[in-house]
Amino acid sequence: MRPILMKGHERPLTFLKYNRDGDLLFSCAKDHTPTVWFADNGERLGTYRGHNGAVWCCDVSRDSSRLITGSADQTAMLWDVQTGTQLHTFTFDSPARSVDFSVGDKLAVITTDPFMGLTSAIHVKRISEDPSEQISESVLVLKGPQGRINRAVWGPLNKTIISAGEDAVIRIWDAETGKILKESDKEIGHKKGITSLQKSVDGSHFITGSLDKSAKLWDIRTLTLIKNYTTERPVNAVTMSPLLNHVVLGGGQDASAVTTTDHRAGKFEAKFYDKILTEEIGGVKGHFGPINALAFNPDGKSFASGGEDGYVRLHHFDQDYFNIKI
Repeated sequence: MRPILMKGHERPLTFLKYNRDGDLLFSCAKDHTPTVWFADNGERLGTYRGHNGAVWCCDVSRDSSRLITGSADQTAMLWDVQTGTQLHTFTFDSPARSVDFSVGDKLAVITTDPFMGLTSAIHVKRISEDPSEQISESVLVLKGPQGRINRAVWGPLNKTIISAGEDAVIRIWDAETGKILKESDKEIGHKKGITSLQKSVDGSHFITGSLDKSAKLWDIRTLTLIKNYTTERPVNAVTMSPLLNHVVLGGGQDASAVTTTDHRAGKFEAKFYDKILTEEIGGVKGHFGPINALAFNPDGKSFASGGEDGYVRLHHFDQDYFNIKI
């Protein structure tokens, strides 16, 4: 399995997202410019210019017509995927950390960081089909958690919002009233900040990755802990295969500590675990820095990883991968 190296970012990667058809891959990095690539051969298709700070997160609508990005420049922007034009800018009083379209793309949830005395918040915005009618007002603003909220996504049927972040607690909010419905148990939950959260394809469960060197699989409705995956380094990114029962964990030490630990090149690997048995089944090495972003193609036949080294590596699986038996 030879990876395709995609060099287009000058700074560390922060987020990767495939569109629903699996033919486009969107990448975000700290270099202000979200980029779109062809997912089969890794060719760069275009960039979205306009942000003035690191871009932390993105999401693409179901029909691949709209892109939303959240950035440290205190804005979230809506883009036309095809032309790269800015359709709307949501401005905040603090950096925008996470963005997620609802089912149907009529709503978006955007989280903002704690900043200059402000607490972190979760904003729900209504997304108009006609960009000229787009308004900036929030439908709902949720506040409460201490520390940064690293990820917020929509629950089943857009009835709930699931958030997770630095305080290591996963919360399920009512998307109508803004009340907290459930919080993860301190005993069974993560012990350190949660860096990433990804839903399964059918939306029945989700996985979280944390700096406590573990990933956990949760039921999305009851917030029951289903599985636990342990590794030996902090987890920055998690993803699940839509095809096989595989979970992929990516991570590494904090960028500042990297040089002091290991001199072997390309040591940072994406580790594959059996989802059910929670055993490690393999790894894909190659990055020269911690892995910050992971994404599976919706067809389950390839995956992409983005690292602190500024590269996106696109891996198309060989046939042997699909025959792995434990």
